[in-house]
Amino acid sequence: MKILGISGSNRKNEISGTYKLVKETLEATGCEYELVSLRGKCINGCIACLGCVKDNVCVINDGMESMRDLIVEADAYVIGAPNYYTMLNGVTHCFLERFYQFRHQEGDTLWGKLAIAVGVGGVQGQICCEQIERFLAYNFIETVDVVSGQGAACCYTCGYGETCKVGGVVMMHGEGYKITKENIPDVAKCPKTLEAARNAGRLLGERLRNDHDRQKVTQKMQQFMMEKFKEST
Repeated sequence: MKILGISGSNRKNEISGTYKLVKETLEATGCEYELVSLRGKCINGCIACLGCVKDNVCVINDGMESMRDLIVEADAYVIGAPNYYTMLNGVTHCFLERFYQFRHQEGDTLWGKLAIAVGVGGVQGQICCEQIERFLAYNFIETVDVVSGQGAACCYTCGYGETCKVGGVVMMHGEGYKITKENIPDVAKCPKTLEAARNAGRLLGERLRNDHDRQKVTQKMQQFMMEKFKEST
């Protein structure tokens, strides 16, 4: 069993809360994994050209092209993203939009696979988890758990965080708050968040090892999506 980990953060791996949580989750699975950062990759959004309808292969020539085989070959995914303006950041959103290439003519390449959604924000990353889960559900991929953590908003390191009255630091802590190395949020310093990542990873590993039945998962997710569509009509 092999798991593909995706860190959608634009920050360097050593300071990215998203990367740290995705890695922590992957390591706890006990499975073989590959962790890919989207940092620096040119991945554009879906342009609705329908060039993928015939064979379920996207025709756009960019950074997503080299990712396709990794996505297809993986048995499960751990996908993480930072919270930008209460939504997924751009590159992660584009990456997930391009999963549209797998959906045509009952293309079942990804059906019944499993995933964990990871989100990190200046306050919390739950909204990212919800949006990742929604993208995956359209390909009948079951999100078995989510991991949400608080990372460092850019206001902590921009140089004006202590005085900017519309910045995250003042809005969260009030005027007069002093930023120190010790009080900058870091998922690596939050035992509850790290344990949540480990628990999620262990759950995913157990699901994969204990006779994971893609057909049953597919049926479950198809029923879930049918109910969601009924709610929207």
